[in-house]
Amino acid sequence: MFITLKTLLRTLVLPPTSLLILAVLGVLLARLAATQAARRVGWGLLAGSLAMLWLLATPAVADRLERAAERSPVLDLTHAMQAQAIVILGGGEIRIGAPEYGGPAAGLGLLERLSYGAYLVRYTKLPVLVSGTSREVLAMRTSLQRDFGVQVRWADDQSRDTFQNAEFSARILKAQHITHILLVTSANHEWRAVQEFTSAGLTVVPAPAGSWVEPVKNLFFYLPGAVGMQRSAEALYELLGDLGRQFFALSHLRRQAP
Repeated sequence: MFITLKTLLRTLVLPPTSLLILAVLGVLLARLAATQAARRVGWGLLAGSLAMLWLLATPAVADRLERAAERSPVLDLTHAMQAQAIVILGGGEIRIGAPEYGGPAAGLGLLERLSYGAYLVRYTKLPVLVSGTSREVLAMRTSLQRDFGVQVRWADDQSRDTFQNAEFSARILKAQHITHILLVTSANHEWRAVQEFTSAGLTVVPAPAGSWVEPVKNLFFYLPGAVGMQRSAEALYELLGDLGRQFFALSHLRRQAP
């Protein structure tokens, strides 16, 4: 129930849904309010919501938010050899019945994590644990073996969020006397994931995939688009999610028990 409520809240709070709701409320207030002052507030809500939608959909704003969310440095490969295992987190799109493969496949975001994880496996020769939902783990195991020739040693297929990724992965790894890991996930998610895995009693070397690079700044950098909105929403989710993590940890409502 908690995960379902959290997913619903995420949908309602993040753009574009939250801003579209404000825009609709603004229209209703502007048309139905009894006083001129209330109607002005309604038009202000509408204008502000549309302006925020425009800004958040531009690569220029998405770029700044993404940089704010990415707080873990790119992996220094000399530190990779200190680890005992590689943990790759699920997330993003999956395709259980991809017709071109005749089976499951990872979407772009998850595929980037898998590709980088496979690169680290080739460099370090370390065993791999994958963590996510049952559907994510099926796609991850299949993609790693089929597309990269990487065998998964352990799998946690019960996790539905980052807290559970850390809790269940730590349980599996500690049973194998493994406490030092390379943690592979998306760059904007890495910081929050590292905090959860560290709280679960593991020593973590961050290995972010898809880290920020200097963008090409031209006219399109300041024009809105679907990709810009997606990047902004993902970055805002990670920034707000880390605040939520701190709140739950400090209040002991949801805290790792290493």
